[in-house]
Amino acid sequence: MPDPVARRAALHLPPAGFIGDAAQGSKLFVAYCSSCHGNSAQGSTQGPPLISEVYRSKHHADLAIHMAVRDGVHQHHWNFGDMAAIPTINPEQTAHVIAYIRLEQSKAGINE
Repeated sequence: MPDPVARRAALHLPPAGFIGDAAQGSKLFVAYCSSCHGNSAQGSTQGPPLISEVYRSKHHADLAIHMAVRDGVHQHHWNFGDMAAIPTINPEQTAHVIAYIRLEQSKAGINE
């Protein structure tokens, strides 16, 4: 059986039990994501809004976001072109960003 720590690292996941912090995620989002997704994750001319039913957790689970950061994503829900991988953000930072996105979705009434 593969080492669970190695499997998590390969999936770009933080250590088991890690809890993302939305306040840290907000700052990281601005640094890593806002140039395409807008400062408040509402989208821009460069990328789609993440505060959208399309990106709710039941449709795009947290793992999907980790994988998008790790590998990039081919255009599928939008017409902005492919999303490039973001190799400079680590799994823990990504978890913080996800916590921020999920909090903002919740504030907008987008749940699960």
